Amino acid sequence: MADALPRPVPRRRLLVSGLLLGAGTAGAVDEIVFHQLLHWHHFYDRASGAAGLVSDGLLHAATFSAAVAGLALLADARRRGPFPAVLWWGAVLTGAGAFQLWDGLGNHKLLRLHQVRYGVDLTGYDVAWVLPGAALLLAGVALLVRSRSRPAPRP
Repeated sequence: MADALPRPVPRRRLLVSGLLLGAGTAGAVDEIVFHQLLHWHHFYDRASGAAGLVSDGLLHAATFSAAVAGLALLADARRRGPFPAVLWWGAVLTGAGAFQLWDGLGNHKLLRLHQVRYGVDLTGYDVAWVLPGAALLLAGVALLVRSRSRPAPRP
């Protein structure tokens, strides 16, 4: 009976699931806290306030969609076989760190879509934005490397 045989661990599916959920969650936290609650910036601050609101809405839709897709892939992967938690958590942290690092370096400094705040010295804000992203990314990559040396969990 084919259903009784153990299936291969869906590593790629879990990896994509974690990356999407991590990036989506980090983006949603940024959007909710810094865009909506604190009003420090919009995703795109180089045009009118209306354009900023539209850009925030698009960012929120994208991050929410990423998080939902990540959870759907996780549910499917869990249904298919064993759950290598270290791999998945490594992917979640990597996704969150990559989002945070890209936002701090790419969106803020390279593309200049927006800054953390306006009218203040940005040094402390930039450091507080980028360092946690780098820490999350490094922790995630360390877990991903560690997951490669661990045997796959049995169903």
